[in-house]
Amino acid sequence: MRFPTTRLRRLRQSDALRRLVRETRLSPEQMVAPLFVCEGEGVRREIAAMPGCSRMSVDVLVDECRELAALGVPAVMLFGIPAAKDPDGAAAADPGGPVARALTALRREVSALSLWADVCLCEYTDHGHCGPLTPTPHGVLDVDNDRALPRLVDAACAYARAGADVVALSDMMDGRIGAIRTGLNVEGRTDVVIVSYAAKYASAFYGPFREAAGSAPAFGDRRTYQMDPANGREALREVAADLDEGADVVMVKPALAYLDVVWRVKERFDVPVATYNVSGEYAMVRAARRLGWIDETRAAMESLLCIRRAGADIILTYFAKEAARLLA
Repeated sequence: MRFPTTRLRRLRQSDALRRLVRETRLSPEQMVAPLFVCEGEGVRREIAAMPGCSRMSVDVLVDECRELAALGVPAVMLFGIPAAKDPDGAAAADPGGPVARALTALRREVSALSLWADVCLCEYTDHGHCGPLTPTPHGVLDVDNDRALPRLVDAACAYARAGADVVALSDMMDGRIGAIRTGLNVEGRTDVVIVSYAAKYASAFYGPFREAAGSAPAFGDRRTYQMDPANGREALREVAADLDEGADVVMVKPALAYLDVVWRVKERFDVPVATYNVSGEYAMVRAARRLGWIDETRAAMESLLCIRRAGADIILTYFAKEAARLLA
């Protein structure tokens, strides 16, 4: 009888052996927790489409961040829910707005955390698009790229003044990295890190987030400025352009349906690569668990591990707290 010369199963015989030869490792230190901050005091309102996630007032958010820091999660990303919106998204740069106030409180109360502020206008415009609108030659309203840029610069600088050490640009306007890097430099803030949502796709997986942030477009969609899901090579051009303009970290969004893009970006560019395990990916796991179809914990941890395996150095995920507890 002939026996195989290689016995791969030998190294799978016990949990101890499997851990010894494991190629990819997951840690809370690789995660960023996205959080939604709103007006008021003592507010914690669960988001129906994202069970386990809530809109929080600044005081409640500070307590949440203390817990995350104690679990070893090194960073949080803040999204704002403003009290009022307008066509231009002016409230994004309001120094008295929820994100700016949360950054100031967190810098004072939970100083060990890296504080990331999302820079986009969709949460602040009354039409839900990522900048001021203008008619196209065909009579259709679309985002005016060049009018959006100064608004984005104002928001990024406001967040830096409030305490953000990282600004994360999710709008997908052409030229925004260079404009914001210049704006920060003018203010003497060469220390602020720019994370570019360099490859952000026009995905169906953002639905629950849009409910959470109240940012669903009032009409149309975002396909004129977010990437076509069919395109992979284009992502490399987006990343290269953003790095040339001054980005420090690049992001692929969403994560699970775009792991091939994460891999391509990591293989091509010698920079930190982030990816966003987005709201739809999170909500699907939660929903399937409620129906008794999957083991939620195993599915969530497997997803995060596979994102790491694809090459992501940093994972933004709504599972950050649960994952950190399991990995402690």
